[in-house]
Amino acid sequence: MLDAEKLIMVKAVKMKKRNPSKNRFKDFIIGAIKLLKDDNFMIGIHFVENAVSKVLSIALVIVIGVSLFDLSLVLAKDLFSAEPVGFFNKTLIEIFGLFLNILIALELLENITAYLRKHIVQVELVVVTALIAVARKIIIFDPSKYAKNDLIALAFACLALAASYAIIRFINHKSN
Repeated sequence: MLDAEKLIMVKAVKMKKRNPSKNRFKDFIIGAIKLLKDDNFMIGIHFVENAVSKVLSIALVIVIGVSLFDLSLVLAKDLFSAEPVGFFNKTLIEIFGLFLNILIALELLENITAYLRKHIVQVELVVVTALIAVARKIIIFDPSKYAKNDLIALAFACLALAASYAIIRFINHKSN
């Protein structure tokens, strides 16, 4: 019996040496099946989500830095180089638009960092960010460029977001 076991082992080793690509393919398939099991798959998805969130955070920090630099240049140019000194060449509405862009970017960064901390999307933060974005659009709205229906649509969007925010706050307050 001992010789038969040795013979089987020798044949198995020879087969492995004869066609290593078949064994690699088989090992690859087995590894892929292991990765697709629920627990392993969710670990992989979690890793990808975290990596993407971190890349987005870094990109958003860069965008905020560039936006702050741009706002500083606009303010410095309009305050110190324009005639008369101390008055804005650009309208205040355009400057407020730049400020609100930075505020929206900060809210987006808050959304991403909240996701990284708790691994859930906080709907309240998303609605607040959307509300700020719609409010920014209303603040910088130029009636000469857009139709009045556009302003009405923005007003309805703002009301819907405000109602959504109130409902979310009410539900969160009630559950706490």
